[in-house]
Amino acid sequence: MPIEINGQTYYRTAEVCRMVGLSRTTFFRWLKEGTFKESGCRDRRGWRLFTEGEIAAFKAEAHQIVEITK
Repeated sequence: MPIEINGQTYYRTAEVCRMVGLSRTTFFRWLKEGTFKESGCRDRRGWRLFTEGEIAAFKAEAHQIVEITK
C-alpha cells in the first residue's frame, strides 16, 4: 500500500518488486551492483521508499531488450 508524505506518493520495496516484476533478491542485487539507483528516501524504520518516477526508470531498465549482433 503506497504512502503519501507531503503530497508525494511513495512505494516500499515489496510494492516496487511487484510493480516491476522482479524478485526481491534480484532487486537488491541490482541495487548493490548499481543497476538501479539507491533510493534517497527512507521511512522512520529505515525502509526504502521509491517514487513513481523511480519505478518507471526501474521498469524501463528491467524490461529493456538488448539486440545481440553476430
